Amino acid sequence: MTDPTRGVLYPRRLPRFTRIAPAGAASALVEWFWIPQWDLPGGVVSRQPVLGYPAANLAVEPDGVTLWGATTRASERELRGSGWAVGALLKPAAYTRLHDAPSDIVDTHIALDEPGLQQSVSAAMPDLELAVATVSGWLVERVGPPTSDARLANAMSDLLMSDPAILRLDDAAERLRVSVRTLQRLAHRTVGIPPAAIIRRRRLQEAAQRVREDPEAPLADIAVELGYADQAHLANDFRAVLGLTATHYRADL
Repeated sequence: MTDPTRGVLYPRRLPRFTRIAPAGAASALVEWFWIPQWDLPGGVVSRQPVLGYPAANLAVEPDGVTLWGATTRASERELRGSGWAVGALLKPAAYTRLHDAPSDIVDTHIALDEPGLQQSVSAAMPDLELAVATVSGWLVERVGPPTSDARLANAMSDLLMSDPAILRLDDAAERLRVSVRTLQRLAHRTVGIPPAAIIRRRRLQEAAQRVREDPEAPLADIAVELGYADQAHLANDFRAVLGLTATHYRADL
């Protein structure tokens, strides 16, 4: 499973946060489950900036169930009081059965009318394993077994989100044994964003993680290692998505 801190821009600010790998049939539908829990003193606000994965999320919270589309920019959530969420980073095989037009909810979300799921998960908490099993069972029943097209979409997502050697669409298409055009159509139909955008997001997440974990590493070296043309290109990518440069991000950690 991918490093649990990737995508979290300021891990030290996190409340209690748990990631759990899917099991059984849910493994074809979910990358991992994520569960934040918080109990903050009155008047305290915890701001959690996140550079989300280029994928959809299902989130069950005390007040309902939400389907979040893939994102093209960083986001921030403010935590107050006490609360929890049981989330699932969805694979395309699950996402396309929960919403038939992924591109329609890029950078936004919709409420799902699933009171039974919400009530069952609420009853399971704070038993995290039981809560995850509840969401897993609901997904498996709701989505069903993946089709051959869904399995190809899963393979595409796994490759683009996890393999640092994939920097160009040609490389990904060759690995998957499809044409570039087929790859582009598949990503639009099952994730909602272009495959090139998925590659850029993974690379920026890796860059942020390197900047965060190795304060002595020259930014120019990080840029070269991750396939950026130069440090300026890395800085521009940071600024465009995060609103600050890699240098400013490092200074703010």
